[in-house]
Amino acid sequence: MRLVTYTFRGTTRLGALVGDAEVVDLNRACALHRAERGERRARALADFLVPPDMLAFLQAGDPAMDAARAALAHVREHVGAQRGAATASGLLFRTDEPGFRLEAPVANPGKVLAVGVNYKDHAEEAKMPSCVIGTGAPIHRPRVSTKLDFEGELCVVIGKHARHVAAADADTCVAGYMAGNDVSVRDWQFHSPTWIMGKSFDTHGPTGPWLVTRDEVPDPASLRLRTWVNGVLKQDASTGAMIFRVGPLVEYLSQAFTLEPGDVIFTGTPAGVGSTRSPREWLAAGDVVRVEISGLGVLENRVVDEP
Repeated sequence: MRLVTYTFRGTTRLGALVGDAEVVDLNRACALHRAERGERRARALADFLVPPDMLAFLQAGDPAMDAARAALAHVREHVGAQRGAATASGLLFRTDEPGFRLEAPVANPGKVLAVGVNYKDHAEEAKMPSCVIGTGAPIHRPRVSTKLDFEGELCVVIGKHARHVAAADADTCVAGYMAGNDVSVRDWQFHSPTWIMGKSFDTHGPTGPWLVTRDEVPDPASLRLRTWVNGVLKQDASTGAMIFRVGPLVEYLSQAFTLEPGDVIFTGTPAGVGSTRSPREWLAAGDVVRVEISGLGVLENRVVDEP
């Protein structure tokens, strides 16, 4: 599944992308599925099985994933000619519909972890959860610095509580994957040894456009990652070039603290960021950063001056 968090007319809910331009509300799809199976209190059952909030959904674990898949399959099989009614009932949306917006898939993660030195050409850091935004949302060039940089990255989303997990078992703790941009304020990055200040400005954690569940990403180490700025290719690498792949990363992190559903891991960026170029290339207002990872979609954000 390609899971999304969407907002429509002021209400934010969990959905799944179908095709290229439609989103099914998974909670409502589950209620419809259960009702058409003749189950009692289908609405309340759906709220329990498939909560309408992404974080609550991930916390509900495999039963929620299974119920969501079944509901989505039911919609794909039976809605068809009833598309108009499905749209009117809030079950189905077009992504280009006025008032519809994709948010960060996990809008309020408990932890956002950034991995250092994970491609041979580059080294890295950590972020605060308040930096997270979705595709299409503006990246703020801060008032206090002009040294704004991009870093296209593969992001891992945790799906189960994980503590002291072996690398070989790490896959069972992963909900899925998404594209990310570890936006960095380079001078502020070195205000402290941990680099957190320069990695955690508001709006400096774009993720999305959706979360692709792990069953649809058989090998996260064989994906092509590319980053463009204003249509010019800046980064082009395989996630296979990561020094530490997903399993060892989850193993290592879970030795220190418990990974929880909804936690996001930025896995590092390859060569090509602005600060390593000669001359250095800093992002300016009006620039558009596009991160694409094969099979995971396109994350695109425009830079604006901080209000």
